[in-house]
Amino acid sequence: MKATSSNILVTGGAGFIGSNFVLQWLRDAGASVVNLDLLTYAGNAGNLAALEGDSRYRLVRGDICDADLVAGLLRDHRPRAIVHFAAESHVDRSIADPGAFIRTNVQGTFTLLEQAKLFWTALDDADRHAFRFLHVSTDEVYGSLGPGDPAFSESTAYAPNSPYAASKAASDHLVRAYHHTYGLPVITTNCSNNYGPFQFPEKLIPLMILNALEGKPLPVYGNGSNVRDWLHVEDHCAAIRIALARGRVGETYNIGGNSERKNLDVVAAICDLVDELRPDAQLGPRRKLITFVGDRPGHDLRYAINASKIAQELRWKPALQFEDGLRKTVAWYLEHGSWIESVRTGAYRDWIKQNYEERIPR
Repeated sequence: MKATSSNILVTGGAGFIGSNFVLQWLRDAGASVVNLDLLTYAGNAGNLAALEGDSRYRLVRGDICDADLVAGLLRDHRPRAIVHFAAESHVDRSIADPGAFIRTNVQGTFTLLEQAKLFWTALDDADRHAFRFLHVSTDEVYGSLGPGDPAFSESTAYAPNSPYAASKAASDHLVRAYHHTYGLPVITTNCSNNYGPFQFPEKLIPLMILNALEGKPLPVYGNGSNVRDWLHVEDHCAAIRIALARGRVGETYNIGGNSERKNLDVVAAICDLVDELRPDAQLGPRRKLITFVGDRPGHDLRYAINASKIAQELRWKPALQFEDGLRKTVAWYLEHGSWIESVRTGAYRDWIKQNYEERIPR
């Protein structure tokens, strides 16, 4: 059986990172994309409205745990690669409902790997050699760093501390096992915290932008000293494309933004940008809205990525400095009110109330 030379299958392509990847891929690479997405709360087909009528793009609403559906897509579209974004990804949600994370992140990845293996095995020699399964993962699988610890490298031992991180660690191990046991040509990427357009507003940066705009409290866990390495989603997507094109089979590549920041400093920077771009004399400086709330259970202190491997082997480095990327991101959210309203469902409001408003001291 022959594979199509340029077609790719993307899972979770209507989510935050996935939709940015699909848009960038079709803008720069031009090859066709089949997007398999269940369109849950964080999967928004509207993220890809710009592709309406584009014959290179097809959205299939479906579950990565559905083996028959996955097998049919591989049989009918014969992609040369699978790029696997689909995942439950919010730590707070994993604490409230870990079962959903096990199902999607572990069972779903297993189903994809099984069907990919069957598809890949049936290809002719040339197409089997060219096929790739790229698995997108997170730095949270490595656990937590102390203030002076060296950044995570690809050889850092896994030590996940949340149900989300544990489910992604399990999926990483499955991907590795399918390569070493069956020879499936896989590549894994582990990224730091992403930010940018189309991020569902339960995550730190979009939540703080929207609350600051509306004069609502800015809930910061603990004392705000937790540190994350921030990576703009456009840089992340570019790195994934390079890893898919030139990465070594069976290897892992850490992708980071080289932008460690304390959460409190990120929130303060957002306040200043919203003050500048959307001043409100009646409201005054948004920093006064910062409110410290009860900390998340098992909240990891610090994440940091050593991205020297992908820099040296594949010649990738982030193009955006954090300050520039954050300014672009704040401006995007301020300019896309209709998108914001489209994702603010009743379920979203209930979630914010449950996880943030009830933590705010009265």
